[in-house]
Amino acid sequence: MHISAIDLNLAVVLRALLDQRSVSRAARQLGLSQSATSHALGRLRVILKDPLFVRTRTGIVPTARATAMADALRTSLAALESTFFAPARFDPTAIERTFRLRPSDYVESLLLPRLLERFAEVAPKVDFSARPVAMDPALALEAGELDLLIQPTGNGDETEAFHSEALWRDDFVAIARRGHPLTRGRMTLARFASASHALIAPRGQPGGGKIDELLEQRGMRRRIAFATPSFLAGPQVVAATDLVMLVPARIAALMQGQLPLTVLELPFELPGFQMAMFWHDRHESDPAHAFIRREIARVGAGLPSVPGPASRRKRSSARAR
Repeated sequence: MHISAIDLNLAVVLRALLDQRSVSRAARQLGLSQSATSHALGRLRVILKDPLFVRTRTGIVPTARATAMADALRTSLAALESTFFAPARFDPTAIERTFRLRPSDYVESLLLPRLLERFAEVAPKVDFSARPVAMDPALALEAGELDLLIQPTGNGDETEAFHSEALWRDDFVAIARRGHPLTRGRMTLARFASASHALIAPRGQPGGGKIDELLEQRGMRRRIAFATPSFLAGPQVVAATDLVMLVPARIAALMQGQLPLTVLELPFELPGFQMAMFWHDRHESDPAHAFIRREIARVGAGLPSVPGPASRRKRSSARAR
């Protein structure tokens, strides 16, 4: 079949169905009726000789044929739209787009307030959706369900199809309620291990990693009394109990302004982590996407600095002298 025999509007409908995974949502995005969108899907099925989507309880899922077409379809339509409709000069204030993220509450609390404030000035028609996705975030990025992923490097999620840019670094510190027994006297590894601990498990898999390995090497174990995926719920529990918790230093600084918490000196060295943003190759040449990435990097670079464990140890030593 020659390309001239195909209505290119059907390609736009197919892209919307791939993005939204719902006939009704795709119809709303396109400004069409649901019946018109269903009719277009029917025509696509005849032309391509494939069901393209199958129904589930939560929406529609693309077939292998539709999934295989997705990247090339998005790239081709983006090129056509850029050719026919791109303004002569890029104007951020003209971008009308909902940018789909899946940030942890760590990223939400640190970055999003400043990011929304910035975009209200430079690109007021850009919206952000911090949306949950059922699949692994990296797979959602690859499938086109997310526009950008902001997370620590080294998770093993990176693929050749992803680009990345470093944003900010953070360290781990220990927090406890004010007046906790560990706030008095010298902190030792044995005292640290003897406390009951809370643990942040962002992916729902409790495990202390390097800390528990260190304790095991010294013949020690700690009790994990509470595990949560939330960077914000954990400090609230710690403030009301005798639990001790390791959190990013920026979260500790934020929550100390809201809760009766104190930062403890760690009796061991613990490496920090690098936050970065990841995006799929399909967005690499998208001017609007590139502009949004630049602004996210700008906001990330402007986050207030906080003292890490090393500077805290220096201050503690100075006070001891």
